[in-house]
Amino acid sequence: MAKSVVHSQCGGYTLSVPNVQSLATSLDKSTQIPERYVRPEANADPIARTNEIELPVIDLAKLIDPEFSKEEAAKLHRTCQEWSFFQLVNHGVTEELIEGLKANTVEFFNKPLEEKMVYKQDNDGTLQGYGQAFVLSEEQKLDWSDMFYVTTRPVALRNMKFWPTSPSTFRDNMDRYSLELTKLASCLWQYIATNLGVAPEVFEQLFKDHPQGLRFNYYPPCPEADKVIGISPHSDATGFSLLLQINDVQGLQIRKDGEWIAVSALPNALIVNLGDITEVLSNGIYKSIEHRGMTNTQHPRISLVAFHGPDNSLMLRPLPEVVGDTTTKKIISTGSLVPVFKKTGTNNKSWHFRNCQIYYLVPVFLKNRY
Repeated sequence: MAKSVVHSQCGGYTLSVPNVQSLATSLDKSTQIPERYVRPEANADPIARTNEIELPVIDLAKLIDPEFSKEEAAKLHRTCQEWSFFQLVNHGVTEELIEGLKANTVEFFNKPLEEKMVYKQDNDGTLQGYGQAFVLSEEQKLDWSDMFYVTTRPVALRNMKFWPTSPSTFRDNMDRYSLELTKLASCLWQYIATNLGVAPEVFEQLFKDHPQGLRFNYYPPCPEADKVIGISPHSDATGFSLLLQINDVQGLQIRKDGEWIAVSALPNALIVNLGDITEVLSNGIYKSIEHRGMTNTQHPRISLVAFHGPDNSLMLRPLPEVVGDTTTKKIISTGSLVPVFKKTGTNNKSWHFRNCQIYYLVPVFLKNRY
């Protein structure tokens, strides 16, 4: 019988570091950026194209329409196998809600620092609040970004002291957006499960209660943008993430075939990014790939990522339906993902996930999932 491990949502303690937005405001072209932000690897790896490309597009309206569903589901399966990232359009989240949340986010980040620091992180291990994530040593290289994170689901885990009261509609829009993405995630999991040959109710059980967190990212412009990284290369330790570009400034890059590819988002599309948990559950049929956020010299980039994970109490391993005909398969011990993640921060987290974990053998006749 295979050993299994309990999955837990990634939290993390973080050291206090300077606010990057304030730092960026104080710099001019004659001022060198602090050494801790200089990242020689920013341009060390090959970049496939100088121009941005559009990720594959999946149309949810077609996916749920019986006339087009089979074709669109096949396209979804190919895209998950070949890209691990895709854009979702006609997703059902209203333009009114998206535009309201965008305006709230911009207004929040434009507030004076002392007003934002009312919501600063407690360092309680949950990452909730305003600050930075996974700064674990005084020597660690730093990302050129600030973030604001809240746990949104289950509702019982919300800590409302981190939910801004200004702008006045921010709380309500976050709550509405959280609910809409919960429904959307449930819908997507059904098609992902079916494409993997797994009964949709299996994924429904896996992702019941829909653990969810929202991370708002602010990447200030940098006079030496080619020397810094907005968010270090990583893959997401979750089921999948849904990214909304808040303004029209791009900066997302994904690593594909050993090269970094700059990608652009369609207006109000949601970028879906398959996470490490999906890679494990699918036994590697779907991969979780590295991505990073880059900055520019002129304009801030603002984004919002919603993380969707499995029920925290479940024990994770590849589902029997996807193990195939081989007698054994390797899986990654997700129980050691959290300490590795905390030890290394986000940088190259996916490398550690794939190479530094404990492996177990999974018999093909395994019937008891959890």
